[in-house]
Order: sequence, then structure tokens, then C-alpha cells
Amino acid sequence: MIHGPVADQDESASLAAGNTPVAMLERALSVCNNIIVVFAALALIAACAILSYSVLGRAVFHMANYWQDEAAVFLLVGATFMTSAYVQSQRGHVSIEAFVGLLSPRANSIRLWLVDVASFAFCAFFAWKSWTLAHEAYVDGQVSNSMWSPPLAIPYVLMALGMTLLCVQILLQIILPLTGGARR
Repeated sequence: MIHGPVADQDESASLAAGNTPVAMLERALSVCNNIIVVFAALALIAACAILSYSVLGRAVFHMANYWQDEAAVFLLVGATFMTSAYVQSQRGHVSIEAFVGLLSPRANSIRLWLVDVASFAFCAFFAWKSWTLAHEAYVDGQVSNSMWSPPLAIPYVLMALGMTLLCVQILLQIILPLTGGARR
């Protein structure tokens, strides 16, 4: 099997036709995803800088690191979860393509749609549990066990928001074939 675009993927920029609510939601999510990717890239650079500072500070000046590891983890969690919708919009998540060559184009499009439905169900449950976890952390005032003690609601909200955006992206991919749009 070669790894490349799925046979029914359309490389066009506008997947939903016209001025439908689906097309408007798709464009809005695309703009939102592109903005998030820029901030996630900055978060990754900041995490690298913070960890480099931590290593140099410990090695050269024998400084303790109270906040550096946790700050880097918070940035990495935010960047990972917040960009998941963008990755899904590019169909960049892991997929198994063993059946692509064996199935007809119609059967393959049904398979992709069923995978999207199952993925949406899992991600919707994950998002719901993430929001309850974030709410609980905020209401209870939970903080990490480190000396720095940042609020745990920060990474939980980033995780919940990222999973919610991923659910919206998957839902768009479920709805598009039903509305006559091209599957991505």
C-alpha cells in the first residue's frame, strides 16, 4: 500500500458549496484553525526555550527549576490538543489504509463515513469528560502538586476546547457528504 491521499479526497479549497451554514461553519473553523496553528507554533517555541533555559540553568548555575517543566508541559498540552482539529481537517491523524485498494470507491466512502461517525462518538465523549474535569478543577481550585502550583484548570480547559474543536471538525466531515459537498 502506498501512503497518499485517499482516492475520494478532493484537493479543492472550498469543500462545501455555496453560502450554506455548513460552508460558513467550515470557513470559520478553517480560519480559527489557522490562527490556532500559529499560536501553537509559538507555544512549541516557548516550550523549547523554557526547557533549554531550565537545562542550562541547572547545569551552569545550579539553579532549581520550580516552574519550567510544568510550564513546558502546559504549553505542549495546549499545542497538542488545540491543533487536533487542524490536523483532522488535513486528514493527518493515523488511519489504516489496508482496505483502500480492496474496496470500491463507494464502499470506501462508506467506510470513511463510518470511521468518522465512530471517531466523533469517541471524541464527543472525551470532550464532555474533559469539560467536566475542567469545571471540577476550576470549582475546587485544584492546583498542581509542585512548588509553583499553577491551576490545573488551565491545561484541562485547553484539552476540552481542543477536543470540542476536533468534534466540530469531525462533524463537518460527517455532514459534508450528506449535503453534497466533497469529502476531505
